[in-house]
Amino acid sequence: MSPTLDRQEAQRLAEAYADLILRLAYTYCGHTQDAQDICQTVFLKLLEKAPAFQSPEHERAWIIRTTANACKDLLKSHWRKTSVPLEAAAAVPAPQAEEGSLLAAVNQLPPQYRAVIYLYYYEGYSAKEIARLLGSNPATVSTRLRRGRARLKALLEQEGYE
Repeated sequence: MSPTLDRQEAQRLAEAYADLILRLAYTYCGHTQDAQDICQTVFLKLLEKAPAFQSPEHERAWIIRTTANACKDLLKSHWRKTSVPLEAAAAVPAPQAEEGSLLAAVNQLPPQYRAVIYLYYYEGYSAKEIARLLGSNPATVSTRLRRGRARLKALLEQEGYE
C-alpha cells in the first residue's frame, strides 16, 4: 500500500508552496490557467507519492523540480504544439458551400461519410490520422471513405456531372 499524507500535512504543504509553484509555473508557461493546472498536478503527485523528505530543503527542492518538470512536459506536449487559442480560431471563417459545388455535394452525405471525406480531402489528414481523431479503427475510416466516395459519385451523377 502506498503512503499517504494526512489532511494537516497536505494543508501545510499547500499553504507553504502553492504561491511558489504558481509563480514558477507562470514564469515557464506565461499563462495563469496553465500555472494553476501545473500547481494542481504538482500537489496531486505529492499526494500520490507522499515522498519522505529528509529536510525542509529537500522538500522544497522536490517541489521545485517537480514543478519545473511538469511545466516542461506541458510545453513539449503534442496538444500544446498543435492547438491555438479559441480567439484565433474564431477569425477563420468556415468554408461556404456554393450551390452546385463539390462541397455542397459532400455536405449532402450522411455525417459519418461527410466527416471522413472532409478531413481526408479538404484538411489533408491520412486515414490513420482520421481514425485517431475520431476514435475509430483505420479500417473503418477506409471503408467509410470508399463508401462515401461511392455515394458522392452517385450524387454528382444525379446532378449531371460525369
